[in-house]
Amino acid sequence: MRAVLMAGGSGTRLRPLTCDLPKPMVPVLNRPIAEHILRLLRQHDITEVILTLHFLPDVIRDYFQDGSDLDLRLMYMVEEDQPLGTAGGVKNVDTLLDGTFLVISGDSITDIDLTAALRFHQQRRSRATLILKRVPEPMAFGVVILDEFQRIRRFLEKPSTSEVFSDTVNTGMYILEPEILEHIPSNQASDFSHDLFPKLLSLGIPMYGYVADGYWCDVGSLEAYRQAQYDALRGRIRLEVPYRQIRSGVWVGSQTVIAPSARIEAPALIGDNCVIGDRTNISAGTILGDHVSVAADCDLQRPILGNGVWVGEESHLWACTIARNARVSRRAHVMEGSVVGTGSVIGDESRVFPNVRIWPSKRVESGATLTSNLIWGSTAARHLFGQRGVSGLANADITPELPSN
Repeated sequence: MRAVLMAGGSGTRLRPLTCDLPKPMVPVLNRPIAEHILRLLRQHDITEVILTLHFLPDVIRDYFQDGSDLDLRLMYMVEEDQPLGTAGGVKNVDTLLDGTFLVISGDSITDIDLTAALRFHQQRRSRATLILKRVPEPMAFGVVILDEFQRIRRFLEKPSTSEVFSDTVNTGMYILEPEILEHIPSNQASDFSHDLFPKLLSLGIPMYGYVADGYWCDVGSLEAYRQAQYDALRGRIRLEVPYRQIRSGVWVGSQTVIAPSARIEAPALIGDNCVIGDRTNISAGTILGDHVSVAADCDLQRPILGNGVWVGEESHLWACTIARNARVSRRAHVMEGSVVGTGSVIGDESRVFPNVRIWPSKRVESGATLTSNLIWGSTAARHLFGQRGVSGLANADITPELPSN
């Protein structure tokens, strides 16, 4: 059996993490989302996977190569000109799909039992089976209603509150028979939920819904991304952790040095080749990538730090996300919900307010207070008022919200 992994998304809602990284490559527990998906497929004996790519395809191909490291055979199809949509991307590889196949999204974290879903598909003699999940707040997803035989009778994509008629939603995972591809037009954009499934329903082609147990999270926002990380760390989803567990709930990689006076509260994960300084406090929920350096007397309250991050003395990082190779200088504060992009620098004694996003390769000057997103320009300055009045880039350095000192 083959699978199609849809890995072409740019992940605009995850920016700045995805400014220079495809969404499927954003790390969860220090492994790309796509790697967790591929490992799940391998667990269920699906060993041939076709990856459909569009945004920064070489990043994905260079990382996974032929798949042999994961005991998989990987094939790639790049949508060069424009995205073909979920269904159009699968139609584009129809010559490689001559039997029952699985379609799975590259931007979700899950441990759903795919073998049980396939068994259900075969027992119902279904042409198309949607893997579904019950969620408490279905408005952000495609809602599905089933009859007593689990046959799909109705669905609605992202309904309003008044339109919600079910708590059962589409996970973006489908088990399909190859003849279904005949209903997808060639060489044009087409979507499963908006185009194909309504057409199959109108034609009376049997479609079923398998309501799955297990964990599933659509990593569609920065909040969902952080929650998926915290859930994985707390064992709410079964993911392989690539590090040794030194005590209950604390994983530490190889060649990592932790000062004896540092305090680590479980659960926490620290990658390979890290250094943790004296008297630093690491609270429950903290995730550190590989090659991370944290100096003395730091306070880390549930931050997520990417590979190669450097943190200076007496810094405070609270439930924020710091992308790879960024630098947080001494006595800086980065507050809840903030995201610092790849290679950015937070200056000495500067403060980044809650929910602020800093795009890659930006600099927050020493002593500056950043209250709004830093997207354009290159620097957030400490002072706007100089000898010649106000200076700065409109809507970047100078905004209605930015204080003058």
